[in-house]
Amino acid sequence: MTPQRAVASLMVVLALAPACATPRGAPGAIADAPVGQRPALDTDEAGLWMEVDRLERRIQTSGQLVRDPELNAYLRGILCRVAGPHCEGIRIYVVRNPLFNASMAPNGMMQIFTGALLRMENEAQLAYLLGHEVGHFIRRHSIEAWRDIRAKAAFLAGFQLFVGAAATAAGFGGVVGAGQVGSLANTVAGFATLGSMYAFSRDNEREADDVGLEAVIKAGYEPREAPKIWARLLQERDAAPASTPVVFFATHPPVAERQATLEDRARTAAAGGAARQVGQDELLARTLRYRATWLADELRRRQFASSQILLDSLLAGGVRVGEVNFFQGELHRLRGEQDDPPRAIIAYRKALAHPETPPEIHRNLGLVLLRTGERAQARSAFQQYLEVQPNASDAELIRAQLRELE
Repeated sequence: MTPQRAVASLMVVLALAPACATPRGAPGAIADAPVGQRPALDTDEAGLWMEVDRLERRIQTSGQLVRDPELNAYLRGILCRVAGPHCEGIRIYVVRNPLFNASMAPNGMMQIFTGALLRMENEAQLAYLLGHEVGHFIRRHSIEAWRDIRAKAAFLAGFQLFVGAAATAAGFGGVVGAGQVGSLANTVAGFATLGSMYAFSRDNEREADDVGLEAVIKAGYEPREAPKIWARLLQERDAAPASTPVVFFATHPPVAERQATLEDRARTAAAGGAARQVGQDELLARTLRYRATWLADELRRRQFASSQILLDSLLAGGVRVGEVNFFQGELHRLRGEQDDPPRAIIAYRKALAHPETPPEIHRNLGLVLLRTGERAQARSAFQQYLEVQPNASDAELIRAQLRELE
């Protein structure tokens, strides 16, 4: 056997590797999740549920949970509108984390990060996000993926033996050492397996898209809001450095055709002309009180290019623009590139024209003015800070700074 024929044989074996799930509805396919039932104790699915149950108990005691009863009740109300009878078996947890992410565990534990809530423009978008995760639960994608991964792991173990035998038969076992052959098997088969898993995930994501959009339509929400989430996230991803991972995309691979499909289906569903709920005011009523905290968390990530996309969207929304301009100034102050100090000053001064700016804007404006050499204006800003925050924890430091400026 020549090396070329050996490689060809390897590729045949790769092609025979388990790489996709049984189509839904076909014999042997996984059925939808039954309402209100746990899997039988003698099944592999029960073992998976038990592991996730332990994780959920740890999450329930986490200091990162947002425990606001009003916010949680609001989210649960939307969840039940899109989940229908499955709502009973799903628990939703709001986790304080600036990343955009939402996840659905096989036992009914759903997590939504505050970074996702911060990026929702209205209730219809939020309903789609929750409905998409419900789709994963109903279609039991977790157990489907878990079984597929286990099958691929077993395949890889056998594949390494095949590679070694093929190399020996080809007569180049003395040229390529046994360790190198094993490495080759891991590399080639690993990439092939990884690729099939990502393709498999895309299939799951399409299915969850279908379930989520259908749930949004049945619940009376505006379906054309759903694809806007993808458009925003893709903008943030493209603005970020190439080395920056996007957590949501790690488990929800972004594919252009998915967004296009959502847009087409949404347009078709909305063609009837019936009024559907968007719910911008409803969402803002429950989340606006947290926006400053969540924006501060966002800027701590120091992913300023993607944060700028978010701030641009919030400014365009026109709600509490003074607050948003304050955080625009904060972005420039924290990033500190050549043109950032004057831009920060402009943003802060825009913010000061509105009543909802936080007191620390005067202090931070003073710090930037000091950096640009505008000492008299910096002194004025620090004095204003002490007028509105005389008992601030850093008041003595600011007073010391004022003495230096005299």
